[in-house]
Amino acid sequence: MTLAGVLDGIRVVEQGTFITGPCAGMMLADLGADVIKIESPEGDPYRSYQGGAYSPHFQAYNRNKRGIALNLKSGADRELFEGLVREADVFIQNFRPGTAERLGAGSERLCSLNPRLVYCAISGFGADGPYAARPSYDSVAQALSGFLSVVVDARDPQFLGPALADAITGIYAAYGILGALVQRGRTGRGTLVEVSMLEAMSHFAVEPFAAYFALGKAPSSRDRPRLAQAYILRTADGRLVVLHLSSLEKFWTGLLEALEAPQLARDPRFQTRQARIDNYEALRAELMARFAARDLAHWAESLSRHDVPHAPMNGIDEVVRDPQVAHLGLIVPVETAHGGEHAVRPPVRFAGGRADSVQAAPLLDEHGASIRDALRGGAKWPVRR
Repeated sequence: MTLAGVLDGIRVVEQGTFITGPCAGMMLADLGADVIKIESPEGDPYRSYQGGAYSPHFQAYNRNKRGIALNLKSGADRELFEGLVREADVFIQNFRPGTAERLGAGSERLCSLNPRLVYCAISGFGADGPYAARPSYDSVAQALSGFLSVVVDARDPQFLGPALADAITGIYAAYGILGALVQRGRTGRGTLVEVSMLEAMSHFAVEPFAAYFALGKAPSSRDRPRLAQAYILRTADGRLVVLHLSSLEKFWTGLLEALEAPQLARDPRFQTRQARIDNYEALRAELMARFAARDLAHWAESLSRHDVPHAPMNGIDEVVRDPQVAHLGLIVPVETAHGGEHAVRPPVRFAGGRADSVQAAPLLDEHGASIRDALRGGAKWPVRR
């Protein structure tokens, strides 16, 4: 069950593939919007990302939607598509610039069919300019935007983690769509919302850019941990624990008490926060040696008792068993599951309420017959059952 009432009644047509467009659609669907995902007869390529036609990657970004496969080269399917657009509040696509126009789904055409339509176009580098026609994927956007330079160690550069640029761009797209819907509430007219992966990731790195503009020096990946006094340390049982001492002196004092190491307080290299920043690597070595002497359970108890910001570096399998995660009800069942039976719910609560389940991502054309039947019966927008 989604958070009905937040975006209840908002109708979305999503013609997205891979992550950016589907993520934007999912963000709206998670808040209760009725999202109809339109795919080609071959389906979103992300369906077969790890073989088959229903990959976990596809499931992740397409939950809470209905799905229909349309061949827009067919007159009947094109007419059905246009009928949906005429009744929609939002249209989302993440094609390369020019592709939507060739498919008859460009912003000018669709907004002429429905002047109240909020049309969202997601691209790699923007609608025009020297890079507009280039293909863009997550790693390319991370690199070009400068984001990689502040998260990757240049001494051993390797990609880490999930597709951040894709997902973050989708979230920014949803943010823009929600703003446009508010504007439409004042003006009665829709608008074109555009966001590129380059723009989204550059904005996401707003703090490093601010540091560069203020200090005249490009930040590196080592600056933030040093300034935040953040450490990843290995314990005697081979586990990893994270500390974040921030700028409050009480956290440093608490760490010294947890370590039972008053000699560190007397060390001139560590007596002030600035000294600890300047001698970050030396302090890291001291902490590594001390944390290696006891197991994670010992350090978790001692750090908690002295109010030091810390956490174990959990694997995904450990997160789902974490007591705070359980208390928050963060892991919920997937209704009508075709694959994974659990998912992470939307993170936002409204008036204390939260989603207690999600709907499974659609199989290819899963709702095609019901949508077609409803439209043939004269319905202006097929009601979700």
